[in-house]
Amino acid sequence: MIFRTLATLATLLCAGGALGADPSTLKFHGYAYDLVSGKFLYTEVHEQRIADDRWVGGTIDYYSPDGKRIGHKTLDFSQDPHVPVFRLELTSKGGYMESITGVTAGRIEMAKQDHGEKKIETASVKRKGLVAADSGFHTFLRDHFGELMAGQTVTFSFAVAGNLDTFKFRARKVADTSFEGRPAVTLRIEPDSLLRFLVDPLEVTYEPGPRKLVEYRGVSNIHDDVSGKPYNVRVIYPSARPADAPALP
Repeated sequence: MIFRTLATLATLLCAGGALGADPSTLKFHGYAYDLVSGKFLYTEVHEQRIADDRWVGGTIDYYSPDGKRIGHKTLDFSQDPHVPVFRLELTSKGGYMESITGVTAGRIEMAKQDHGEKKIETASVKRKGLVAADSGFHTFLRDHFGELMAGQTVTFSFAVAGNLDTFKFRARKVADTSFEGRPAVTLRIEPDSLLRFLVDPLEVTYEPGPRKLVEYRGVSNIHDDVSGKPYNVRVIYPSARPADAPALP
C-alpha cells in the first residue's frame, strides 16, 4: 500500500516546471533513470496550461526508450489548486487507471482500476486540514516554500486515488546543493508515521528562486513490465536532452 502511495507522489512531483506570469502553455521533458544502475528507463513529456502564475491544467505522457507511449495523464485544477481532477492510465500488465473525479470543500471522489482488472473501485473521502493530491503537491510545495526554506517541517494529508484513501506525510528541507551549476535545495518527503522507518523517503531538488523542480529521486509510478513492480528512479529536468536519452519520434 505505502509503495503505491509513494509512487503516486512520484507522479505529482515529477510534474513541476517553472510557472510563468502570463497565460501560456509550458512544455518540457523529464528523463528517468534507474536509481541504482543509471540505466535510462523512460521520458516524460509535460504540457502545462498556466494562468496568473498558477498551473490550471494539462497533460503528462510517458514514453519507453523505443518511443512507445506507456502512460497518459490529464489534469484539471479548476476545482482546487492542490487537489486536481485527474485521470492516469498506464499500459503495463494489462492496463491500469486511477483518478480523482470530483473535489468539494469537504470531500474528494476517487476511482481506480487495477492492472488487468475490469472492475472500477470508487471511494468518497473526507478532507480535513492541509490536503494535497497527485500533481497538486507541486503547487502545494511552492505555496509553502517559504516555510520549508526557513527550516520548518510542513505536515499534510495526501489523498491517494490508487489506495482510495488519505495518508499523513511531511516535507522538510535537508540540504543545499546545485544543479547545472545553479544553486538548488533538496526537500525530503516521507510518511508522518512509523512507516518512515520501513520505506525510503522521496527527495526532490528545486531551484529556490523560480521554485522549479529539477530532480526527483524515489519510487516511480511507472512499472517494470517484467516484474510488475514500480521502478526506483532518478528523474531530471535539464536544460537540454541528455546524450543517452533517445529522441522521441
